Amino acid sequence: MALIQSIDGALESNIGKHGVADKALGAALERTGAALEGLRARHADGSLPLLRLPGTHDDLVPIREAGRRLALGTTDIVFLGTGGSSLGGQTLAQLAGHGVPGVGSLRAPPRLHFLDNLDAESYGTLLGKLPHTTTRFVAISKSGGTAETLMQTIAALSAVRAAGLETRIPDIFLGLTEPAKAAKRNGLRDLLAKYHVPILDHHPGVGGRFSALTNVGLLPAAVLDLDIAAVREGAGLALAPMLAKKPPAEVPAALGAALAVALAESKGKSISVLMAYADRLERFTHWYVQLWAESLGKNGKGTTPVAALGPVDQHSQVQLYLGGPRDKLFTVISVASAGLGPRIDGDLAKLAGEPGLGGKTIGDLVAAEARATAETLAKNGCPVRTIRLARLDEESIGELLMHFMLETIIAANLMGVDAFDQPSVEEGKVLAKKYLAG
Repeated sequence: MALIQSIDGALESNIGKHGVADKALGAALERTGAALEGLRARHADGSLPLLRLPGTHDDLVPIREAGRRLALGTTDIVFLGTGGSSLGGQTLAQLAGHGVPGVGSLRAPPRLHFLDNLDAESYGTLLGKLPHTTTRFVAISKSGGTAETLMQTIAALSAVRAAGLETRIPDIFLGLTEPAKAAKRNGLRDLLAKYHVPILDHHPGVGGRFSALTNVGLLPAAVLDLDIAAVREGAGLALAPMLAKKPPAEVPAALGAALAVALAESKGKSISVLMAYADRLERFTHWYVQLWAESLGKNGKGTTPVAALGPVDQHSQVQLYLGGPRDKLFTVISVASAGLGPRIDGDLAKLAGEPGLGGKTIGDLVAAEARATAETLAKNGCPVRTIRLARLDEESIGELLMHFMLETIIAANLMGVDAFDQPSVEEGKVLAKKYLAG
């Protein structure tokens, strides 16, 4: 197991009155027992397919083959999809350098573009500048009715037709949506079928924000030649303590959920800050924000997730965290980085007035800052959980993804809400289409 979690910095006995009391944490942990039992039952009967993904292998070959076809002779691949249809793929792609500042633009083709937000100027510019003969488009929508994705796909089809490439549309486009259902309209499937575009089936039993371990997230990873089997294996590591019927305190996801809920209920910690100390986890923090917010924010329940990145956000956010309201639980994620990266010349360090930097690596400083931030927060009475990764690779990111999906599902159970629906989001979608039609 690559993930090591500690809640010592969040306990009242260690940090004072803003920490969680043993009694409150114990009560919340006891309540997770029913949630864990329910998850084990759903794993056994297959009624929650997410839990079966770590042990599923028969779909990996077609995912790899689709990734190979997309990448062959291609300069650019545009992934069209929003929210859960995009953030999981971005999280895994970032492991291979995609979207990493100063690094992503140096990657060899194909370049990946995740158009997860709808902006008229941005999308128009992209369609105008892409080399259409060597660009591929992947349209992803579980329901097939996401307005943003449909508009993006239609605009892309129109641009390719205008470029005289209509006969090549089946090679240029790929769809990913749920299987056809009788009496249920799927706009994306109908649209792409007209042009004989191949379509991959979105797992019908896995919702968008939980789909990172399906072809939705694994396809971009396969394009970048990541080991998608290792991603699934890592997810299995997070699942294992629960399936082994370990006590809740020994199931990291249950302990994390109990901590968050106990602090919210007993100490009013209504904000959950996730700060990751690695550029390649930046998209992961945003994936977490959607997962936690959309799964828990119902019936007046939930806590507000905030994404942060270290060390940069030490300079932009920590002043508020230390000097502002005490309404937050912090999770600091670090990757073993000591000894990694460029080593600092001692003479130049002296010239810069910081001789202590001499002989140290950039990884040494990042590791020291992650530790210092967590300890400073705790010493100032701010509850902190730390998660340390021995390495950042396919297995560890798979474990991290499954850990937080389980933690979210268990927290929803403790709060008495359904982790898998999003009624308020659906209401907004209906209203937006009404305004558009008017």
